[in-house]
Amino acid sequence: MIYLSSFRFPSWDSEYSFRLNNVKRTCYNTMYPFFVLSRGGLSELNFTEVTVLCGGNGSGKTTALNVIAEKLALSRGTLFNRSSFFGDYLKMCSFGRERDIPAHSAVITSDDVFSYMLDIRAVNEGVDLRREELFEEYNRNKRELSSVRSLDDYERLKDIVDSRRLTQSKFVKSRLGENVKEQSNGESAFYYFTQKIKDGGLYLLDEPENSLSAGRQQELARFLEDSARFFGCQLVISTHSPFLLSMRGAKIYDMSENPVDVKRWTQLESVRTYFDFFKEHEGEF
Repeated sequence: MIYLSSFRFPSWDSEYSFRLNNVKRTCYNTMYPFFVLSRGGLSELNFTEVTVLCGGNGSGKTTALNVIAEKLALSRGTLFNRSSFFGDYLKMCSFGRERDIPAHSAVITSDDVFSYMLDIRAVNEGVDLRREELFEEYNRNKRELSSVRSLDDYERLKDIVDSRRLTQSKFVKSRLGENVKEQSNGESAFYYFTQKIKDGGLYLLDEPENSLSAGRQQELARFLEDSARFFGCQLVISTHSPFLLSMRGAKIYDMSENPVDVKRWTQLESVRTYFDFFKEHEGEF
């Protein structure tokens, strides 16, 4: 499904003209995002169901996603770097649509994933503290069983009976509940994407491979392919991952080229670097 068909960025000349005619501020450190994308000759992106932005550090991948997300007023979880000129730049951008962009569309960045993992860690640290308390409670209940003589304190009696009836691990799990997430960072990151990406939405993903192992990256690639192919999603992805770059049907913009150019994933310099490395060490496998 295609919602966003194209996005047009201002040219270097129009940006320079804006600077000459409108910028009267004397105390600023940057005009970001002015002169970032135009420096690489990027004037327009045309989108398919899966569009990928690839390029070296500083090539403008994240800037492009942030500009598109802000122009479309997409939902986002965390803040991003922007200067006082960001609004001026957005006014100079335009876009084309094939259909209305769903309200639940969103931009998902590595900062969002990192924030989610920190939340999970905080929850688990709290769970760890509660777990220790329950261990102590279990042992105390076992010792106090013989002192119970009435039903006046039903809940207290129930705890003590459970301590006698259940093993220590089952007692603790019964008190902690079933919603505790005992996952690695990579598992949490992958889970985050599967929960955030809903049917029939436009999603901008900024380096979603962060925190994911090679196997998890391949699993994410299959999930994203299926989301676009079967569930009506449109994806715009910034990535260095060869597994995501190789997704079936993806249109890839090489942001390191000047002007920015469309390439096959096997033509990309970053992928060739992987290929040459493994070729050099082929005899070690």
